[in-house]
Amino acid sequence: PLASHRAGYEISLGTVNTNRAMNADAPVSASGLIAYEFRGSACEGYASNFRQLTELQRSEGGSVASDISAVSFEDGEAKSLRFEISTQSGGAAQPPISGSAAREENGVIDVSLVKPGKEKVDIGRDILFPTQHVERIIATARGGGRVLEARVFDGSDTGKKVYSTLAIIGLQRKGASSDSEVSPKLADVARWPVTISYFNEANKDSAPDYTMSFDLYENGVSGSLKLDYGAFALSAKMKKLD
Repeated sequence: PLASHRAGYEISLGTVNTNRAMNADAPVSASGLIAYEFRGSACEGYASNFRQLTELQRSEGGSVASDISAVSFEDGEAKSLRFEISTQSGGAAQPPISGSAAREENGVIDVSLVKPGKEKVDIGRDILFPTQHVERIIATARGGGRVLEARVFDGSDTGKKVYSTLAIIGLQRKGASSDSEVSPKLADVARWPVTISYFNEANKDSAPDYTMSFDLYENGVSGSLKLDYGAFALSAKMKKLD
């Protein structure tokens, strides 16, 4: 079963791709935090609460701050998903996104948006919700699989966006790690190095919107992260785990 937990990560600047980042906009430093809470079970369903605060200092001009909050509840059988997302960037708040998605008996997912405006959208079939996606990656890893392609919907961006994802799974590890220094119990939990690329399904043959690299533990905990946005990458080191 997936473990209910609260995790805190400290953000710093990882790498900068000078070929893709404009000189004036290229960050020279970054700070911030990620706070994540996950709880529930296959019987009760899964609730998650995510917040990411990031401040980028550019080589020219002032700093740019962003604040992303996302709350969701996913049915334990992945039949429905409720979501609410708010974003602030550069001091300006973007319209909040909230709504729900329901999987019909024929497998088609219907999205009902409440904010920013009421709208109903059919996004298709063969799509995973976020917790379902994590479970599928763990199941693939346990079975010795190394690659998982999946279409994923989490309500982000416009509330209608479907990501095509590619997960690359490394060999199983167990024992001490930088994460187990934060929570010694993690040393006894099997883990796999995972890299997941998220592609905008609407843009064919394009680079991924972003890529996440981390150790995925068998109980669903994500270790320290690398978030690669193409022009630059952020490092999010685990600092707390309950």
